[in-house]
Amino acid sequence: MKRIIVKIGSSVIAPQGNLDKSLIEKLVKDVVAVERGGYQVILVSSGAIACGLNRLGQRKRPQDTYSLMAISSLGQIILMDVFNEKFKKHKRMCAQILLTWDDFDTRRRFMNVRKTLDKLLAMNIIPIINENDAVSYEEIRLGDNDCISARLADLSEAEYLIMLSDVEGLLKGQELVREVERIDSEIVALAKKEDKTYTSGGMLTKLEAARIATASGIKTIIARGDTQRVISRIVGGERIGTLFVASRKLDKARKRWILFSKKVKGKVFIDKGAREAILYKGKSLLGVGIINVEGIFKSGDCVSVVDAQGMLLGYGVINYNSEDLGAVKQKKFEKEVIHRDNFVKTSQGEGYCGPCGDL
Repeated sequence: MKRIIVKIGSSVIAPQGNLDKSLIEKLVKDVVAVERGGYQVILVSSGAIACGLNRLGQRKRPQDTYSLMAISSLGQIILMDVFNEKFKKHKRMCAQILLTWDDFDTRRRFMNVRKTLDKLLAMNIIPIINENDAVSYEEIRLGDNDCISARLADLSEAEYLIMLSDVEGLLKGQELVREVERIDSEIVALAKKEDKTYTSGGMLTKLEAARIATASGIKTIIARGDTQRVISRIVGGERIGTLFVASRKLDKARKRWILFSKKVKGKVFIDKGAREAILYKGKSLLGVGIINVEGIFKSGDCVSVVDAQGMLLGYGVINYNSEDLGAVKQKKFEKEVIHRDNFVKTSQGEGYCGPCGDL
């Protein structure tokens, strides 16, 4: 059965911090209608911090992270109560999953998320996913539900990623950009900064999510969330919002996981011979080709691989920690440092800045 990831932004369901229950009811009805058409739907919903701020009567978003974490934990209950109530009207059940970047960074946890989603959908339960802001120190300031939705789209082999926002889509001045073939510097320049009192994402993170999803072969749409039957109409083929065209050339699933879900913990500099071996001969990276290392990392972490001039060549899962690697880099160290199956070349000029990096 085909799957759809629908990401709902805070600005859609909680404009100015006020939860719009009537809009949630319309979106839930639309989700149920799409399911009747033969799709499985996974929701990614922001809005917990906005709900918490509203319940506390606070109009200004606190600056310190721990206050935001506490407010999110309060708001999460409010948000899920509303979703549960609305789905119950359609005799449907929903379940909550809270994720952090670490759930994607660790391969075992990554696969556990997939299996849990598979089981929920098999039980005819709609998963509702949010970032675990209550414990997620880094991500709480990144508005990372956009990128989480893109990773989930890849993980669950979705056909569509639909990101619902408070704007029609990507705009060029006052004109809607209907279709994007390639996310390049000109497209990125169209992203604008928004007021983030009640939200933490923005167009830039949506472009990053679109980059991840389209590179995984997934059609991605940014559309206005209050558009009537927006999900059904998109799935039905109507051109609403901005369509980001899916790539036809895909890396293997494991390599996409390395490129888009692993945190970059350090940097490995390699010589000319090693550069030729990993880029053009399909070889693994051996210790003898390493000329320097930066950062603190352990075996199993992701590192960026650069040449002697610092040009980015790709990303790989390292077999040694930084301390051991740094100690042997001057010696004839012939052991395998990054296996070829755990190295991903980057496409220079395609906007890649690493796993969930800024565009």
